[in-house]
Amino acid sequence: MMMQLTLASLAEKMKDIDFAMLSTHADDGQIGARPMSNNRDVAYGGDSYYFTTEDTLMVKDIERDPRVGLSFQGRTGLLKQNPLFIAVEGRADLIRDRDAFEAHWNSDLQGWFEEGPDTPGLVMIRVHAERAHVWDGENEAEMELG
Repeated sequence: MMMQLTLASLAEKMKDIDFAMLSTHADDGQIGARPMSNNRDVAYGGDSYYFTTEDTLMVKDIERDPRVGLSFQGRTGLLKQNPLFIAVEGRADLIRDRDAFEAHWNSDLQGWFEEGPDTPGLVMIRVHAERAHVWDGENEAEMELG
């Protein structure tokens, strides 16, 4: 059954999901995927933010081809008994601006990046969603985000 999907309802579904699989296009055409924490940055307006370092294959993949995918898995329903899957297709930007880091920083990131927003080589990936598909128990919905 198709359900109505809005950015607000998508944000509500995503709010308890901490990790996503971020998929990029490798230089040989393969798809590379790795788990990334969204750090519960859930005021979802179509953009998701992830931190990494300059020296990763993921950054090189995005520099070459900014088209990416995000996959989320969680639970939904009154008792959180229904499986929830969210697939997002979008474009990634690599941000190297300390002020932007601060706007999306939280203390949970300190375990990965000990020097905080001043960590050498720190990069923030912003994924701007262009399309989302949600499977929620028996329901599904798809929306173009542009």
